[in-house]
Amino acid sequence: MQTVQFPIVEPTHPSNPYCGSTPAADGARVVVWHGSAGVFCYNFDGKELWKKDLGAVRNEYGYGSSPILHRGKVILNFGPGERAFLCALDLKTGKLLWKYDEPGGPKTLLKGNWGSWSTPIVAKVGGKDQILCSMLTQVVACDPKTGAKLWFVEGLAEPLTDLIYPSPVVSGNIGVAFTGSSGGPTIGFKLGGTGDVTASNRLWLEKQTQRIGSGVVVGGNVFIVNAGPGTAQCMECQTGKIRWSERLEGGESWGSVVMAAGRLYVTSRRGVTTVFQPDPDKLELLAMNDLGEPSNATPAISDGQIFLRTDKHIYCLAEE
Repeated sequence: MQTVQFPIVEPTHPSNPYCGSTPAADGARVVVWHGSAGVFCYNFDGKELWKKDLGAVRNEYGYGSSPILHRGKVILNFGPGERAFLCALDLKTGKLLWKYDEPGGPKTLLKGNWGSWSTPIVAKVGGKDQILCSMLTQVVACDPKTGAKLWFVEGLAEPLTDLIYPSPVVSGNIGVAFTGSSGGPTIGFKLGGTGDVTASNRLWLEKQTQRIGSGVVVGGNVFIVNAGPGTAQCMECQTGKIRWSERLEGGESWGSVVMAAGRLYVTSRRGVTTVFQPDPDKLELLAMNDLGEPSNATPAISDGQIFLRTDKHIYCLAEE
């Protein structure tokens, strides 16, 4: 076990305790982001290999984006706050390789309710890897080698609050990006192009319910479970049409939907894991597991085992 000591108490929302970021691993190294305390890399024996101080994170909700790994790089959406940026670190050394400042900036501040907590994804666009991230006002595509902004789509800004939580999802050459506040926009867009492709690439914009966790794309549809009303939904990526929306007995979820063995899993804030089929026509429930402990986490699946983190414990579930 490794513990990181940090002398300053960071501000955070009561419902977003510390350790809000998911580690990333490649089989030899584990990388974790601890907000203002920095990014840390360990080997599988727990030995610290490097650490990188990227500066302070200051906002009333705390941090929540997770690092991802791509071709020897650690990609991180740092922030939000007056300092917010996408960056890449060398996985072996922690050296900062590039930094792209988030569009928008402090001028969009309104009572502190602003920013992107979205975790970047890697998408294949025109046969090449690109880093996609839902930023403060737009979806941005960056070159993973240099950090250069390749293209962007506007549509994530709101008049009162700009809160971006879920990661974008991709279905073929179509992307879907979500905002976080209730009534905020969700947009669908074609991937690729150069510069501002909003006019040419954006396919639709719809006002949707509050979303914090990310969704999973199956067969051209995105399956996502919402915060607030605690509903599961199936949405067409091409059109934004809601094919079905059903309330889950387990309650609202802040964690993301994951898929394994043809089944979808999501854990609610009450600690109820719901298992359902990726059926585009109806909600087909398969199982519900109640751990009886609160959780904001996403199930992690490896080698036929499901790992679940609650506020008090870590569970491992598997078939006998």
